[in-house]
Amino acid sequence: MVASKDAFKDVTFREGMDELEGIVRLLESGTLELEESLERYSEGVALLAELQKRLASAEQRVEVLMGELEDAPEDAIQDTTLLKA
Repeated sequence: MVASKDAFKDVTFREGMDELEGIVRLLESGTLELEESLERYSEGVALLAELQKRLASAEQRVEVLMGELEDAPEDAIQDTTLLKA
């Protein structure tokens, strides 16, 4: 059975990585028939795409958070422009 794009939505990133490693080990073992190898390879590609999407999303979130930290004023610096008015 070939995995659909949504087949791995409920899998955690760690579980997905473990599953992907298992697929790679199985494919590298050379014990599967051609048809089963193709099915497992297709499943691995779908899983890899989902994991890459999650990783890109996490990287984007980290970049946003880092940008917020960089833009935050330091506590030791006081803006006195309003005090002059």
